[in-house]
Amino acid sequence: MQVWHPKRWWALVFAMALAGAWYGLAGRSAAPTERLQCALPAQPKTAPHPGMVWVPGGSFELGDGLNAEELPLRQTRVSGFWMDRTEVSNDEFAAFVAATGYVTEAERPADADRHPGLTAELRKPGAVVFVMPKAVTGAGAPDQWWRYLPGANWRHPGGPDTSIAGRGAFPVVTVTIADAQAYARWKGHSLPSEAQWEWAARAGQARAAQDHDQPLQANTWQGLFPMVNSGEDGFVGLAPVGCYAANALGLFDMIGNAWELTADAYLPHHRQAAAEPAPPDQAPAGLRQGAQRVIKGGSFLCAPNYCARYRSGSRQPQDDDLGASHLGFRTVLNAAGPAPGPAKP
Repeated sequence: MQVWHPKRWWALVFAMALAGAWYGLAGRSAAPTERLQCALPAQPKTAPHPGMVWVPGGSFELGDGLNAEELPLRQTRVSGFWMDRTEVSNDEFAAFVAATGYVTEAERPADADRHPGLTAELRKPGAVVFVMPKAVTGAGAPDQWWRYLPGANWRHPGGPDTSIAGRGAFPVVTVTIADAQAYARWKGHSLPSEAQWEWAARAGQARAAQDHDQPLQANTWQGLFPMVNSGEDGFVGLAPVGCYAANALGLFDMIGNAWELTADAYLPHHRQAAAEPAPPDQAPAGLRQGAQRVIKGGSFLCAPNYCARYRSGSRQPQDDDLGASHLGFRTVLNAAGPAPGPAKP
């Protein structure tokens, strides 16, 4: 694979060989009429932690069997915890920045010590942005639709000429693990572990669902990625938080919309036999390895012919210091659960 970005963007684009039938396609999808917010159900005024729902503890089989990085399955137990019912929104992140003066990593120059050899352009503050191509050539190299854009950040997630004005209810994106952790600390929260996130996404199911079909109640890609997206689910790009039905625990967008950061470091072999090589799209030869985190849930870019990680048990690595236009997060609070209700007669 030709290297075009030394900050290891390939870890977040999940390069896959795309069927030759669509290589010659041209023409972009037209976006449906975009909603700027969706109606979240009101919570009781007495809710102990507004904006969060209680996730009871339990035991389950962590992982799935569709991709090598999801194996082996592991019996896991988590204690109960509170979790944000939606991805952190632009409005919520803006309140944090206003209160603290925090500057995200995408708004700062790249750390040349961590990534020696970067060109002057790639040292500029910025993030990786999905740009729908007019045509795809060759073997479908993902640099045909992913670009490092100086000036892209949480305020300008599509590049310097874009804005989040009027999009306060959309998930904040192009944030890194450090940005997410800083927000969580400000709230008195933390980021979920991979196990917490997966257990919450399953809503109490001990084993991963064997139905690996594209979900209907999630913001994913309808059509042939990366050029044909019909937007049948109501959105071609990101959707505001809470536009699709919640799971049984009351959590929205655990699958699709934006990939979500977890606190766990990504170790390529921790679910694989030591002698088994990592999947080729995760460890290209001759490239500098950097710290990575596990991300979960898939995004609006996941399609049956590309990624297909719109499942609770899916996982991928994400570079610690590289933001992307399809990556957000939510937080958890490890505190006592709700008081039990009155005993039934």
